[in-house]
Amino acid sequence: MRHLKAHRKLGRTSEHRNSMLRNLATSLINSREERITTTLPKAKELRPYIERAITLSRKAQSQTGDGSEARALHLRRQAAGFFHAGNLSAAALTGKRGQLRPERTAGVAALKRLFTELGERYKDRPGGYTRILKLGYREGDRAELAIIELVDNPREVEALEAEKKRKAAATKKKKSDGKKAEAKAAKDEASESEAAEE
Repeated sequence: MRHLKAHRKLGRTSEHRNSMLRNLATSLINSREERITTTLPKAKELRPYIERAITLSRKAQSQTGDGSEARALHLRRQAAGFFHAGNLSAAALTGKRGQLRPERTAGVAALKRLFTELGERYKDRPGGYTRILKLGYREGDRAELAIIELVDNPREVEALEAEKKRKAAATKKKKSDGKKAEAKAAKDEASESEAAEE
């Protein structure tokens, strides 16, 4: 029996596994296409991991009333545990005199994007923020590959709008073709009736 033995070990120590999941989550949030390609077991492990972080940002978006700012800050700090910390505590000027602070790390950028753009996007969605698509097997080691992506991404929304436009145009064309056919049928009937009268 494997009671209380949830999650895959992925052939790694717990520190390595947690670091890998943080890297995958950061890559998924920061990617321009909002999708990454990885192996299927890693994608299946990443799904609940990233969905917990998105749920925290969703809760922060819906905070209202007294202490809402403090609660949102608490949720933001909880979500920070899903990404690598980065250089948050660096002084304004570091190193030699006059040098500027280095750029924020990808984990900090992912946290910022999570609480601005993604929290707003999924504000009314109660779960299911990711989708896994199987790709087949990798050539070198026959590992099963998969794409994990965020749902309702801009590409998907654009495709749905294009599909709606296409359907609307097709419906409009059918209606205009139907009107033309009716007009032609009426014209033919009129010409037939004229021919019968003669």
